[in-house]
Amino acid sequence: MADNGNSTRAILYALGANFAIFATKLFAAVMTTSGAMMAEAVHSLADCGNQTLLLWGMNRSKRPPTPDFPLGFGKAIYFWSFLVALMLFSVGGMFSLYEGLHKLQHPEPLRMPWLAVSVLVFGIIAESFSMWGCLREVNKSRSGQSLWRWFRDSRQSELIVIFGEDLAALFGLGFALVAILLTMATGDPAFDAYGTLGIGALLIVVALFISIEVKALLIGQSADPQLDRKLITLIEQQPEVKRVFNLITLQLGNDVMLAAKSNWPTMAAWKTPAPRSTASKSSCVASTRKSASALSSRTSAIRSATHSPACCHGNAPPHSDNASARVR
Repeated sequence: MADNGNSTRAILYALGANFAIFATKLFAAVMTTSGAMMAEAVHSLADCGNQTLLLWGMNRSKRPPTPDFPLGFGKAIYFWSFLVALMLFSVGGMFSLYEGLHKLQHPEPLRMPWLAVSVLVFGIIAESFSMWGCLREVNKSRSGQSLWRWFRDSRQSELIVIFGEDLAALFGLGFALVAILLTMATGDPAFDAYGTLGIGALLIVVALFISIEVKALLIGQSADPQLDRKLITLIEQQPEVKRVFNLITLQLGNDVMLAAKSNWPTMAAWKTPAPRSTASKSSCVASTRKSASALSSRTSAIRSATHSPACCHGNAPPHSDNASARVR
């Protein structure tokens, strides 16, 4: 899957932008006593923590297989992505709701509101840079799909999380800016509280959408439909394969495990009775290994393949063959 976006680069873009935004928001929140600004500062701090967790998860998912985990640790990134979604929900969303309700019950006038406006404008610029970096990587993998379709079909959980966070951050900054401008125009601090509540609701909605997508990957989701179709076409192009009856794929982080049931056309070679022997079995295994080798050389993706030796039983012709492989 060489056309996937570079998730690490997108995470680093977001981490750098969010740390700078957090520092300026926190300073402005303390100076202006704005609840919306404080909610945004906590949101940016949570984003920094989330991106650190994603980097850690990506590192852990690259560990080699062990006897206890023969398929490797690729799915570990899904756990960390799900944890990030929970943090976005709890630390970002729930705190913002609490802060908004607190400001409604105990309103305070804004101090130095233009400082808050300046920080929010800076935040929008910095977050736009982060979103630009994220979209560069997203565009490498969505193959002409709409962003919504990509969000639903993508198997890169860490890129889904970064995209959701950046989108929520941009809208959240917009909510905070509008809330502060309305508070300045009307003198009513309730607008600041409403903006804080809006930010909280936005973060919770985004966290729920991210959780739904990552949950499917945690349970065990197939490869994206486009890759499934490409794999079927690629397998059927092999000279040893006449038809693919069924293909099952399982996404394992950056790897894909597949199992295929296919039809072999070379029936004439099996018309002559042959005794069941070690030599015939070796010939069959060599043939299937040759097929796997051909597929590997075409894709540069298949790391290993195991075929069923059922075709070697007695004089039965090889009507079909079950094959499994791991694709990177």
